[in-house]
Amino acid sequence: MSPTPHTRRTPAWVVPSAVGVVALALIAFIAWSAAGGTDGASAPAGVAATTAADANPAPSGEGQDGDPTDVEEPVAVSFADAERRDPHDLLAIGPVDAPVVLVVFSDYQCPFCAKWSNDTLPVMMDYVDDGDLRIEWRDVNVYGRDSERAARAAYAAALQGQFWEYHHELYLDGKKRSPGDLTEDALVSLAEQLSLDVPRFRADMQDEATAAEIMRNQELGLGLGAFSTPSFVMGGEPMVGAQPTELFVDAFERALAEATS
Repeated sequence: MSPTPHTRRTPAWVVPSAVGVVALALIAFIAWSAAGGTDGASAPAGVAATTAADANPAPSGEGQDGDPTDVEEPVAVSFADAERRDPHDLLAIGPVDAPVVLVVFSDYQCPFCAKWSNDTLPVMMDYVDDGDLRIEWRDVNVYGRDSERAARAAYAAALQGQFWEYHHELYLDGKKRSPGDLTEDALVSLAEQLSLDVPRFRADMQDEATAAEIMRNQELGLGLGAFSTPSFVMGGEPMVGAQPTELFVDAFERALAEATS
């Protein structure tokens, strides 16, 4: 009798009902990530091709002796687990008990993340001001060391209560900074421009606790399958790409209606 096939379980992004264009983008998420897609999200080819294949490998065929080999069986993920609602979260804004939480998975070298932050984030902040939305920022750093360094710098600014101000400067005018602007000296200079305590900022950037928090956020995103940036979870439903602002508004309004019904 042939041995029982081994089943590997990995996260599978679930398409939310009625997210329009976002749903279509999500259906194509894995294949499009591996190609370094251009429809509002990006991922470096080497990282995306590897991680996307690991996340959803095609079922393998029979082994050389005719025995079944590993078979992939996708498992639905509870995207609501992306929400932390931690009152001490330095990378979050909005009431801890807001009806809707928007979790943003981003990268400071991602041009689409910069565009989304410039075009859509200000609109979502209006809902934060109304008390209906909480935004939790998570850097996945798929582009590597420069991205991670920028994320550590943003967290160091957060330790001085200026995460969003520093974040805005990293995406100034809706554009990502060049690699030369993401060196440690350049990031420290930016902190100085914002009148931060520079010695403290530099120490916090290099602190192991900062590195651990950045890694924790990255593991959260990658564990959910957010291999391309930007990716989002709005009210427990996944979205992907810097889609038009109105789609995020529609998604928020649906999530709010469901949360308050």
